[in-house]
Amino acid sequence: MARYTCSYRVKVSLEQLRPLLIEILQACYFDLTYQASDYMMARETPGKTPFSKLVTVEVLIDSTTATKDEVQVNLVVKNDELPLQKDNHCHQLFELLQEAIAQNQKWKLIENVTS
Repeated sequence: MARYTCSYRVKVSLEQLRPLLIEILQACYFDLTYQASDYMMARETPGKTPFSKLVTVEVLIDSTTATKDEVQVNLVVKNDELPLQKDNHCHQLFELLQEAIAQNQKWKLIENVTS
């Protein structure tokens, strides 16, 4: 199973964060499948990729450490594909999400940790 994680600290209010994350996920070809106050799950839109390679994104919003205008967000991007190559489908969508988060004009990226 391919699995990539990253953590971000962004300068944006907690109320503004959720709609911005949904916007980014949709722009990166993901459909929101579940949403709670501190958790979101999205799945890659089917059609262009074999079912076994469809990517799932889990977004964890750390509201316990959030301040008035800074929020910690953790992403887990995964699929059922074995990561036999470094540049696999899951990794490509992971990089697409990272770029979309970093380039977003509606918040300021303070910190990024990728593993």
